[in-house]
Amino acid sequence: MGVLIQLCDEAGIERPRLDADQLGHWETDRQPRARTIDLLCRLYRTDATTLGLAGDYRSDAEVISVPRHPGPGNRAEASVRPSTSEGLWQTWSDPLTSALDSTRRAVERTLAATTVGPTQLELLDERVMSLRHEYVFTPPMAMLGRLLADLEEIRLHAVERQPAGVQVRLSEMTAVVATLIADALMKLGRLDDSERWYGTARMAADDCGNVQIRARVRVQAAMLPYYYGPMERAAELARQARLLNRGRPTATGAFAAAAEARALARLGRTAEAHMAIGQAQALFEQCDQGDPEDAWAFPERRLFLYLSGAHTFLGETGQARAAQHRALGLYPDRTGIDPALLRLEEAICLIKERSLTEGCQLAGHTYLQVPEAHRTEILGSRARAVIDILPARVRSTRAVRELGEILALPSGTT
Repeated sequence: MGVLIQLCDEAGIERPRLDADQLGHWETDRQPRARTIDLLCRLYRTDATTLGLAGDYRSDAEVISVPRHPGPGNRAEASVRPSTSEGLWQTWSDPLTSALDSTRRAVERTLAATTVGPTQLELLDERVMSLRHEYVFTPPMAMLGRLLADLEEIRLHAVERQPAGVQVRLSEMTAVVATLIADALMKLGRLDDSERWYGTARMAADDCGNVQIRARVRVQAAMLPYYYGPMERAAELARQARLLNRGRPTATGAFAAAAEARALARLGRTAEAHMAIGQAQALFEQCDQGDPEDAWAFPERRLFLYLSGAHTFLGETGQARAAQHRALGLYPDRTGIDPALLRLEEAICLIKERSLTEGCQLAGHTYLQVPEAHRTEILGSRARAVIDILPARVRSTRAVRELGEILALPSGTT
């Protein structure tokens, strides 16, 4: 007891309030209070684990303990770690060293921790690619369930700490799947939900840092204001995507220029639209078009779909028809609504050429030929555009009334 008091005095530490009975209790495994443990650790310049007053749950590989011999002027030896140059080295244990060691070990464990192995990441990639292929021909309502389920699995992995490369790939997948969800919601006419999901896709794209994905998400998002307004927003998003691409000969660059061209055409900015058409064609001739059955690709048929829209609203019906004919010849039998959109633009061309009855009949026939599951709000919106471009004085004609009755039929949104 006297030795302990002497040690406290020499170390300049407050004497503990204890007696011989208290020391006896400690010797029979009764724990001292936290403040007393702190005083003992400071006195012996060690930690609670070394004093036997706390558990050490580290693996043997993390630390090799050596005996400590506390006493006046003799500091206890700390943990011994292997060294590649000197065999073993040791360091005196003090609060700073303990903090440094524990923090370093925690950081290393975090860096080593991952819930996604290479094989699992590859499987996730394959599932996203499968979604991209199925999206080309599957009705949007049927796709939403699958898209949401797979995105939730991606999210559960992304919420855990992953190595940087894995985290980037998960963000890329999130951007792609969120974009497809937004597109499906747009087709179903759920415009507010679609806009929010496009925002989520942009966040994920910006998080992954991949310039092509950042540009692609923006040009995809331009579809929503292109079909539902405001048209200026569609042109701006497409322009942002084009600028991000920086003139590189990529499919995304061609897509962005083509999307900007048709938005500018509808805004009446003829010279700029023609310039964008030329840029889209030039980039497309140099780029890798990708798999035409991939919803994330920009194959030739989609280029002509966009050029059809640009030429139609520029009033260049001859060039529009040439683009429509070229595109329709490239679509497979099993596909989505793109061929119907092309025929509706053909109907608009007929009306611009003053063939009102033929245009309305083509629009009505096109709408009815689409399977009900694909006959969603976006298709109805494009068919109604055929009526919207007509002068008010002719909207009461029989052909227009019949088209209106057809468009009143149930859609595939439910």
